[in-house]
Amino acid sequence: MSKLYMLNYVSPIGEIEIWGTSEAVHSIMFSDQDVPLTKTMEEAPPRVLEKCASQLDEYFKGERYEFTLPYAFEGTDFQQRVWNALVKVEYGETAAYKDIALAIGNEKAIRAVGSANGKNKLSIVIPCHRIIGSNQKLTGYAGGLWRKEWLLQHEKRFSESLRRIG
Repeated sequence: MSKLYMLNYVSPIGEIEIWGTSEAVHSIMFSDQDVPLTKTMEEAPPRVLEKCASQLDEYFKGERYEFTLPYAFEGTDFQQRVWNALVKVEYGETAAYKDIALAIGNEKAIRAVGSANGKNKLSIVIPCHRIIGSNQKLTGYAGGLWRKEWLLQHEKRFSESLRRIG
């Protein structure tokens, strides 16, 4: 396995640890969360981690609505299908676990979708915070429900501004 590097990013809702190799980002997690990776500290983070921090900064300023950086999933084929479906949930929008199950062609896999959603290690970039219960209520989020609510409100505020402009 390639060496892993780490970069801390201080967001408005807490410190985020960005882990990755010189080729791709592997983990974006709030630092009060467990990051299940073998970690190797290095002096200077590679450009890809700096690009991730820069794009997160733009996101939190309301200037970025999608991410364009190389990242690597580490999960089963099913988890990767779920995570690829999450990326398709638009900025400022939400979807239910059932919507994701339908999107991956397995409408009975609602609980498995929830489990895969919870194992997403690329917070914000793979927008698991946009997935809510079918009753429109917030459900679990590894960063804490208060962060999920904050992220959804943040996106709602900026997406409404975009609609008025466009």
